[in-house]
Amino acid sequence: MEFRDEFLDKMLRVEGRGDPIGYTKCAGCTEIAPTFCCAHQLCHGLQLFCKPCIVREHKVLPTHWIEEWQGESFECRSLQKLGYVIQLGHPPGYNFPTASNAHKDFCVIDLTGIHTVNVRFCECDARIKHRQQLMRVQWWLASVKKPQTCATFAVIRLFQIMNCLGKIAAHDFMRSLELLTNNNGLTPPRYKGFLFLAQDCNFRLINRDISTAAKDPIISDGLGYFVNNEKYAKYLRAHVSEEEISSCSEFQTMFLANRKRVKGLRTTGVGDVTCARHTVCIYSNMWRPNGIGDLQLGERYLLNAVIFYLILSYHIACQYGKNFWSWMVTLPTELHLVLDQSRVWFKVPNFHLPPHKPACHSPFSFHFMWGAGQTHRETVEQNWEFTNGAAASTKMMGVGARHATLEDLFGFHNWRRLVSWRGTFTKRMKENVTEGQVHQDAFDVFDVALQEQVPELVSKWKEWVTAWESKQHTTSTESPFEVKEKGMSMKDIHLKLAKEELLRSGEGIEVEREDTPSTFIMMGLDIEELQHYLAIDVKAISNPTPTQELDFMKCCGMIVKRIRVFRKLQHAYMPHVRQFLMQLQRVLWDMEADHKAEAIRLFMPSDIADASRRVKVCAVGLPAVEAELREGEAHEALETIRRGLRMRTMTNSFRLCNMTGQRALTRGQGKLRYRYARNAVSRLRGNGEWDDIRALNERALTDEELVQREAVHNLRDVEEGGIAAYGVMAQGESRRTLSWIWYTVKAGEPSEQELVEALRVEWCKVYARTQRWIEETVLVEEEMRRTIEYGVYEAGVWLERASARTGVSDELVEGLNAYAKEQADREARTCEKLRQSWAQVREDGCTFLGREAAASVHMVPREWNEHEEGGDDEGEDDEEERPDYEDEDNEDNLLE
Repeated sequence: MEFRDEFLDKMLRVEGRGDPIGYTKCAGCTEIAPTFCCAHQLCHGLQLFCKPCIVREHKVLPTHWIEEWQGESFECRSLQKLGYVIQLGHPPGYNFPTASNAHKDFCVIDLTGIHTVNVRFCECDARIKHRQQLMRVQWWLASVKKPQTCATFAVIRLFQIMNCLGKIAAHDFMRSLELLTNNNGLTPPRYKGFLFLAQDCNFRLINRDISTAAKDPIISDGLGYFVNNEKYAKYLRAHVSEEEISSCSEFQTMFLANRKRVKGLRTTGVGDVTCARHTVCIYSNMWRPNGIGDLQLGERYLLNAVIFYLILSYHIACQYGKNFWSWMVTLPTELHLVLDQSRVWFKVPNFHLPPHKPACHSPFSFHFMWGAGQTHRETVEQNWEFTNGAAASTKMMGVGARHATLEDLFGFHNWRRLVSWRGTFTKRMKENVTEGQVHQDAFDVFDVALQEQVPELVSKWKEWVTAWESKQHTTSTESPFEVKEKGMSMKDIHLKLAKEELLRSGEGIEVEREDTPSTFIMMGLDIEELQHYLAIDVKAISNPTPTQELDFMKCCGMIVKRIRVFRKLQHAYMPHVRQFLMQLQRVLWDMEADHKAEAIRLFMPSDIADASRRVKVCAVGLPAVEAELREGEAHEALETIRRGLRMRTMTNSFRLCNMTGQRALTRGQGKLRYRYARNAVSRLRGNGEWDDIRALNERALTDEELVQREAVHNLRDVEEGGIAAYGVMAQGESRRTLSWIWYTVKAGEPSEQELVEALRVEWCKVYARTQRWIEETVLVEEEMRRTIEYGVYEAGVWLERASARTGVSDELVEGLNAYAKEQADREARTCEKLRQSWAQVREDGCTFLGREAAASVHMVPREWNEHEEGGDDEGEDDEEERPDYEDEDNEDNLLE
């Protein structure tokens, strides 16, 4: 620790020219003022040379980088730019008129990076081919004919060793060489006021208790990404015994993690907070300063309270937010939030939300939160994927070494994240304009149709949505996005049966198997669904490609394996079924013949039509179990077509010119599943009270579906039987498009409560979806502006730092100045590139938002101040603080 500043000064000193004695004379010829040196002191240390001498000194080192002194700092140069030519077939320095030039951008991959060099082939002896000349200098060719790219033997050997020992992929190895060559993104390669944070824990980054802080101290404790270790440990000791209770039974990750074995571990993982906004496919979001903390016993609420502030995306946010403010009192004063409690919201990432209880869905969904835009929310998981590769090595490190290693990874990750923003924001803005326009057009048509008939209902719905989105909710009681459910789903019935089986076992009834009748029937239903989808795919693709055929084979193999497992259970629950089958059916049962996987019958209890024979074949109570589950399946299938059934009484005509419908036959597949389930219930139960689940009238539905199919084909240019017509992939909530059948609705009588609820839910969701895309465009535009403005600010800060240090040697001053000027120059060049590359997409975004492009691109918007206009007054209507994005004439609202 005592040498930390000294070592830092020495590192910065070499950013300058070093000893003054070498400033005036070239280290080679001693005649010309030197301005060149070998980059990173790979050879000759920090000696300076003139241009002819530096080229001559590198005749046998053609893959070194050169730096040129520009008066205040060094700039990188290549030997190619300095005019050096590599002559093959002869000793360095020889030039022959018979030589031929290689490709002008000849590429050589070496340990120092990826280089473009000038190469000349020897033509003295025609028997020596160009490829042979390259191999003689230990350059491995990428191609034999007209080679343009080579890798040195040294870099190939290095990759071989690293691949064998470290299992590093070729892609990652090449990326590392690319970053050695260009790590700042400047070389061409071959809600504005909201802070979105995502929080999670990683249990792979454990650390064994094998050293001490005294032997391996943390060099920069609390100065980087980890929180201050001493203060953090003191806080943990004060709350180590507190119990935590979850009222959301759907999520068990934290429960299991808190009960893992911790003997011999210093830390059981890492908890972190990251920015939840800017995500691309490779590098995820930014690690926050002081946003990382070690876990001592699983994923504790209090531990994570130390490293969080403002809008939180957390997979257990429904529990975490309950006592957050009471925990705040226990934190050190400097960590207390100055925000009002109404300014801090808790949300659950989209992928993690479905396993929660239904009551959590609307209150904790980003889709129904004002200002959320299209915030990614799952970025913490992507960040962990980046760091998990280091888990094995950091597991056995001491405290200081582990923190230093992880801090280095976090810093590298953040830097690459910054470099990637130029392409990320461009892509996002283009996507926002395209998607936003689609959803805006869909909403406008739908809204106009309803405004003409029931304007009072539409106004009421809009007020309802506005009130809901402006506050944090904990229950879905008042949600405008949900309709009261009717009927039990398969999950509900499966849970009911499982509870009944548990009660039976508690009453002393013998349970012979770990699996139960309900799990056996559910397995059969799952297999039938897989067979159904496979049959659709096979029918849709009459002439599959080899890749598609391979996918079919994999799917068939998976289904056959599941059927074999199902058959083993079937011997226990339906032991005599085979003897009642006919000869052809026995062949299907035994699976001996070459039958298609989707055509293999399972012979469920409902497949046995004769009730007396079913009693002999099945275990006691098994048909009743299937009947209940089939009823749940029918209810679920009915939900997928209920919307279309409601709209049949409301639609008088179809405006095909305005259609943007979803994939065809989605409802048709629901019909097939419904009919199959209903027929099974009918065979198992006969007629009875359950008959309120009616059979569908095929004749009544066919005409409409033919129109729908034709409309979708016209829109998407899909041939009959194509993949799109039979696809089962569903789009996410943010990209789901409004079905065209809603565009010409007639609301009928308001007394039709079920009909009104269906319209209300659909309108509210379409409205919210449209607003999220508008907000995302506003956010990305603001982030682009802030990125450039911050770069300009940082350039100025670095220039100020250049002269901030006093009382040190001239050599160190020059090194400090050179480093600061280099950083300032990089920031300035980056800002200029961003202005140029973003100009068009920013203008497109402003046009979509209904503003003048110049006013938005060049104007610096006023920052939001929570203390202005009584923003903190209690009882003030939250509506006053919301920008009215729907008012196209109010341009200033989009900037404030």
